[in-house]
Amino acid sequence: MGGPLSTGVATLCDDLAVRLGPEAAGQVRQIHDRLGEPLRVAIAGRLKAGKSTLVNALIGRRVAPTAVGECTRVVTRFRYGPADRVDVVCRDGERRSLPLDDDGMIPQRLGVPANRIAYVQVTLTSEKLRDLTVVDTPGLASTDTVVSARAEQAVGVSAAPFDADIDADSAGEVAAAEAVVYVFTQAVRADDLHALEAFRDASARLATSPINALGVLGKIDTLVGGAGDPWPVAAPLAGQQAELLARTVSDVVPVVGLLAETGEAGRLTGADRDAMQRLAGLGAAELKLLLASVDLFRSRPAPVGAEQRERLLQLLDLYGIGFALAHLSAEPGLSTGELVRRLVAASGFPRLQNTLQETFRWRADAIKAGWALARLERLAGHTRDETDRERLRDAVERLLRDPAYHRLRLLDAAQRVATGVVPLPVEWEQELTRLATSEDPRWILRLPDAGADELTRAAMAAANRWRVYAVAGAGPAQSRIAQVAHRGFHLLAQQVRR
Repeated sequence: MGGPLSTGVATLCDDLAVRLGPEAAGQVRQIHDRLGEPLRVAIAGRLKAGKSTLVNALIGRRVAPTAVGECTRVVTRFRYGPADRVDVVCRDGERRSLPLDDDGMIPQRLGVPANRIAYVQVTLTSEKLRDLTVVDTPGLASTDTVVSARAEQAVGVSAAPFDADIDADSAGEVAAAEAVVYVFTQAVRADDLHALEAFRDASARLATSPINALGVLGKIDTLVGGAGDPWPVAAPLAGQQAELLARTVSDVVPVVGLLAETGEAGRLTGADRDAMQRLAGLGAAELKLLLASVDLFRSRPAPVGAEQRERLLQLLDLYGIGFALAHLSAEPGLSTGELVRRLVAASGFPRLQNTLQETFRWRADAIKAGWALARLERLAGHTRDETDRERLRDAVERLLRDPAYHRLRLLDAAQRVATGVVPLPVEWEQELTRLATSEDPRWILRLPDAGADELTRAAMAAANRWRVYAVAGAGPAQSRIAQVAHRGFHLLAQQVRR
C-alpha cells in the first residue's frame, strides 16, 4: 500500500492514461504500476565487500551465495511472493525458472552464460520483503581493476571501475533502484570513491545523495586480530568515513555482517550453543590461546570436534565465537534464542535496520512520488504529440501546487544542495536537510522541549531568514532553493498551529 503522495500520483496517472495517445498512455501506465511496487533498495560496493551477506541478513534467509560465482556477477532482485522460485531473465526476454538448491540458496550454476543474463529474480515468502525489494548488485570494482569497453558503454563513463562483466541491462536494473546502500570494508579508498561516482552516474533516474543513500562499514570484526572487540576501532572509523562521504551518503553504519546473517537467518542451532558451552568450560589461558587465531582454533585440543569447530567459524568467526563464549561463561543457562539476540545486537545490525527505517522507508512515499513525477516530466519533454505534452506538464504542475507535495520540492532542493550542485553555507544546508527529511518540528527546529507557540515562532523566523536570503544574500540558483525552503517553513508553521 502506497503512502498519500504516491497514491496521489497514481491517481493522476490513472486520469492521464485515458486522456493521452496510446504511446504516452502506455508509459504512464508503467509509471503507475511501478508506484504500486515496494521500495527498491540496491546493495552496492566492491567485490567481496560483504554485500550478499548483508542481503541475507536483510531478507532473513541465507539465499544469496557469498562466494564469487555466476550468480554474484549479475544483478539479483529479491522480492516477496507466495512461493520460493528463481527466474533467470535473459537479455532477449527469455525466462528460465530454477529451484533453490538443497541448501535453500540460489544455484551457483544458472544454466545461461552471464553475458546473456539481464537479471535474476528471486521470489521468496520472507515477510521482510513485503514492503522492500532488495537488489544485490555485482561488485563495483573488479579485483584486478580490468574495465571492459562494454562496461564503459553501459554506464556512460570512461574507465568506470565497474566489474568487467556488467552489461547494459544489468546497469539498467541497478539504475532502477530508488535508494542505495553502499558497503565498504576498512577505510574508503580512492577507487571506492570513483566507483561510487560511477554508480551515481548509472543511477541517473534518481541521483544518489544523502537523501536516499546509506553507507555500511562491513566486516568490522576483521579490523582487529583474533576475537578482539572491533567496536573501539570501528566506531571512529565509520565516523571518519561519514565525513569523507558526506556528499554521498546520509550516514555510515558499522556492521559485523556475518553475525547479522547468522542471527537473522536463524542459522545458529541448539547444538551449536551446546558446543560453545563446552568450549566455555575451558580455562581462561587455554581459551585465550584457542581464540588467538583461526589456525589455533582449528588445531588446538578442545572438547569439540574439528567439524563442529569449522561450522562455528563459518557461522560466527572468531569475534562472534569469543563473544558467545564470554556470555555463556557468565550465564551458563543462557538459551539459544537469547544468545542469538545478543549476537545480533553485537553485530550492529539493529542500528542498520533502524537507520534504514528512518532513512528509506519513512521517505519511501516521497521518494517514489518524486521518482514518478520526474518520469512524467521527462515523458512530457520527449513525447512528440504537442497535446499530450501540454496535458502532462499541466497535470504535474497542478499536483505540485498542492501544499502536501511541497515535500517533493524540498527533497529535490536538499539533494541539489547535498550533492554540491548548488552550494550553501553549512548551517543553511543542514537546516534544509532537516526540513526535507523529517516531519518532526522539534527536530527540524532543534527545539526538543518547545511547545506549539514557540515552535510556530521559530518556524516563521526560519521562513523569514530564508526569504531575506533569497532576496538579498543569494545568487540565482541559491535564491530558487531559498524560496522552496521559505515556503517549507511557512507550511511547517501552519502545521504546528493546527
